[in-house]
Amino acid sequence: MAQKATIYKVELSVSDMDRHYYETHKLTVAKHPSETDERMMVRLLAFALNAHELLEMTKGLSTDDEPDVWKKSLSGELELWVALGLPSEKVVRQSCGKADAVVVYCYGGRPAEVWWDKIRNSTTRFDNLAVVNLEEAETGELATLADRSMKLQVNIQDGEVMVSTGDRIVYVTPVIWKSGGQ
Repeated sequence: MAQKATIYKVELSVSDMDRHYYETHKLTVAKHPSETDERMMVRLLAFALNAHELLEMTKGLSTDDEPDVWKKSLSGELELWVALGLPSEKVVRQSCGKADAVVVYCYGGRPAEVWWDKIRNSTTRFDNLAVVNLEEAETGELATLADRSMKLQVNIQDGEVMVSTGDRIVYVTPVIWKSGGQ
C-alpha cells in the first residue's frame, strides 16, 4: 500500500523589506513520503522569498511536469516557476520555455556545486533563469524548525533571511549563482 503525504499547517508571515511585501499566508503543505524536512523547509523558504498573493505550492514531488512553487497570472499564464534541488539541464531548459521567470534554489553542499559546474555554461542563454544556492548548514538548521503546525516569521532585508518560530531563529544567506528570472 502506498504511503500517504503528511499534512503540515503553516502560518507564514513574510516581511520582505527588499520588495516591500508584508503578508501572512496560511498554507497547507503536503509532505511527500520521500521528502525530507529539509526539502520541505526549503520549499517554504522559496515561497517566502517569492511571496505574492498569486503564488501557490504545487504537487511538487508527486508530479514531474510541475515546479515546487508557481505563480500564474489571473488569465492562467505561467509567470514564475520555482524549482528546488538539482534539476537536469533538460528540466531547466523546459522550465525556461514554459514560464516568464524561473528560479532554481539548489542546496546540499558539494553536490550542488558539482551540478552547477556541469550545467552553468548551458544556462547562459536563458535570461529568465536565476539560480540561488542555499548553504548546507543553513538548510540543515531550517529542517530543525519543521513541525506539523508551524507559525513561521520570515524577515528579509538586504538579501539576508531570518526565519523564526517561537524562540528559535535560523539565519539564511542565499547566494546568487545566476541572476535573471524576475
